[in-house]
Amino acid sequence: MPLSSRHLLGLQGVPKEDIQLILDTALTFREVLERPIKKVPTLQGKTIVNLFYESSTRTRISFELAEKRLSADAINFSVSGSSVSKGETFKDTIKNIEAMKVDMVVVRHAAAGTPLFLTKISNANIINAGDGIHEHPTQALLDMYSIREKFGKIAGLKVCIVGDIAHSRVALSNIFGLITMGAKVSVCGPSTMIPKYIEDLGVQVIYNIDEAIQENDILNVLRIQLERKAREYFPSIREYAKYFGIDRARLEKNKKSIVIMHPGPINRGVELSSDIADGEHQIILQQVTNGVAVRMAVLYLLGTVN
Repeated sequence: MPLSSRHLLGLQGVPKEDIQLILDTALTFREVLERPIKKVPTLQGKTIVNLFYESSTRTRISFELAEKRLSADAINFSVSGSSVSKGETFKDTIKNIEAMKVDMVVVRHAAAGTPLFLTKISNANIINAGDGIHEHPTQALLDMYSIREKFGKIAGLKVCIVGDIAHSRVALSNIFGLITMGAKVSVCGPSTMIPKYIEDLGVQVIYNIDEAIQENDILNVLRIQLERKAREYFPSIREYAKYFGIDRARLEKNKKSIVIMHPGPINRGVELSSDIADGEHQIILQQVTNGVAVRMAVLYLLGTVN
């Protein structure tokens, strides 16, 4: 059964059947990762370029590992040391890479819409690994997989996304995906970090973190993106941690058992205290492991069926 598109650009408008297929396929690949030999020949002969114009650790390594687990030939493109530093345009870079007969491109770029642009100039399958403040679909998919793994379902669960909603591509993809799969989604953060029309997407806005803890089953806590000048949206890091940071004292005060997620990297002592980041409430490292399985599923479904 193929996906409805030969690209994965985001989760907005992606049908429930596609998301379900990816999550179900990821379950099979998650089992592969537990084997002594964690490799299958599924994409043998396929060439995949990881085109990362922004810094990344988890996403880039996760995609590269997923590609190698599927026996694909993975090529990592680095802006530094490439002809981009000599003035080559993005379009010319892509055209030259495609002339080498690549099959798939995984792209991360600071400009929103870059993956969509690639579909106009390339015949390869395009996977969005994060474009500006637009979307990050595979992160949302691995988050949903982790939720389903933990609870056995997604529909009916209450999930609150906490932090810098306005600048987060993770938040937007999670909102689209979770609502499609039947979850009840809310967002929580400083008013300066909540987009004005966010409720039009079908989410509830909460401005008090204690209320968010009381009303939800899961908190998906986002990183404060200091590199995107997020510090300009609240008085100080210390104040943000005081009013929106999650620590053990806050959870004990609310007497609530809640699951904590985080896409990483964590600003310890800001959005999460170390005892929470390493504690029994979090499933952060499970998210990382599941990310490889989910990306294997996406690569497989696009590379073999579409």
